[in-house]
Amino acid sequence: MLYFYIIKMKKIFLTILSLIIVISAFSQRSARWKRMRYEVIYGVGATNFLGELGGADRTGTNFVRDFEYTMTRPMAQIGFRYKIQEKIATKFALSYGILRGDDATTSEIYRNNRNISFKSPIVEFGGQLEYSVIKERIGHRYNLRRVRGVKGFKINTYFFVGLAGFWFNPKGRYIDGNWYALQPLGTEGQGLIPSRKKYSRVSLSIPYGVGFKYGLNRKWSIGLEFGARKTFTDYIDDVSTTYYINSRIKDERGEVAAYFADPSGPENKNWTTSNQQRGDPKDKDSYMFMVLNLTYKLRTTRRGLPKF
Repeated sequence: MLYFYIIKMKKIFLTILSLIIVISAFSQRSARWKRMRYEVIYGVGATNFLGELGGADRTGTNFVRDFEYTMTRPMAQIGFRYKIQEKIATKFALSYGILRGDDATTSEIYRNNRNISFKSPIVEFGGQLEYSVIKERIGHRYNLRRVRGVKGFKINTYFFVGLAGFWFNPKGRYIDGNWYALQPLGTEGQGLIPSRKKYSRVSLSIPYGVGFKYGLNRKWSIGLEFGARKTFTDYIDDVSTTYYINSRIKDERGEVAAYFADPSGPENKNWTTSNQQRGDPKDKDSYMFMVLNLTYKLRTTRRGLPKF
């Protein structure tokens, strides 16, 4: 009787011990991400503008249906990520890029006749909330063959949404080859009539998109992130409403302002007279970032701070 009691107690003891080992291992594994919950991000990539100028060979349409790949320009980014939970993180980033648009890239007759083009720097600072649908896995310190865990470097996939502030400054190229800032010129009569005030070159946007990250080792990762920006301005390209009286712009602002207000050719001049459509104020501008990034994990101190 005593023998069977000892055997039974031994089984119970081994079962409890196994559960403790499993729970302990799981706890250590689940807490591993907290040791490196801070990340520094370096990125380079490309931008593209979606607004009134250029676009597809048809009447202006919304978002990617009006995409013009030839207007893609470079950008750079530096950022910082903090993991709130294993699947939830926040990211703050400073980005710089160039946006371009040109009516010469479309054969749609009215936009091509308008003949407006621009370029603008874009400086953006924003934050975003990220949710990982495929969480990041941390493997062994070294990429050793036949060691279980090396295959743990799977692609972290996340979606994000956020809020950003940005500065822009649209410029146009004059016939003398020089570039002029367009906002001070009031190309749609801003400042000449009470109903049209000069627009601000600072605005807000809502970034949203998807990202992928692949771990090279315990500290370094490479990734690709695509994000669109829905803005609250329609003047990134200096085009939004209707044409204003060009002769008055010339008298008040000069030859350069009059040219940028209406650079169309002599044909079809009746298309660009006062009060004719120049842009679409109901459809705000958008822009996109495609970023190839390199991420470095920082160790977390006992106080919960990053160790540089």
